[in-house]
Amino acid sequence: MSHGPHYTQTEIKMKKVSQLLSSKSSELFLTSPDSLVLEALAIMAAKNVGALLVVEKEKLVGIISERDYARKVILKGKSSKETRVKEIMTTSLICVNQNNSVEECLTLMTLNHIRHLPVMDNSILVGMLSIGDLVKETISQQKALIQQLESYIHG
Repeated sequence: MSHGPHYTQTEIKMKKVSQLLSSKSSELFLTSPDSLVLEALAIMAAKNVGALLVVEKEKLVGIISERDYARKVILKGKSSKETRVKEIMTTSLICVNQNNSVEECLTLMTLNHIRHLPVMDNSILVGMLSIGDLVKETISQQKALIQQLESYIHG
């Protein structure tokens, strides 16, 4: 059996949010509740992201996503030039902390039909994970496990 730098199955399953955050950009994309939806969409387009965290007085108060826009502006015939973020943002937030595992995050997203998870440290916003971040990490973990198993079989 190979004794290289392979993950054990336990290490793969136990990867934490803190490890994911340390390997991605720490830049958070924010907007305010009083911003126009059009302004929020422009930030999403410029940053190539599907959601923005809504912050007021340094406190997380919501999230606005492309889905919110499609369902609460376009389908209701509202104007993104006249509608404020606070009128369509999601306020019942599901958040995780840095000790949650990748598996726990994926489960939360699946059960709640969401694509973005704010990461909090007590009441301080420290990051955001997207479904893409978690899928990428899951694929990486699976590749590591496959390599470990191949080394074991051939070793």
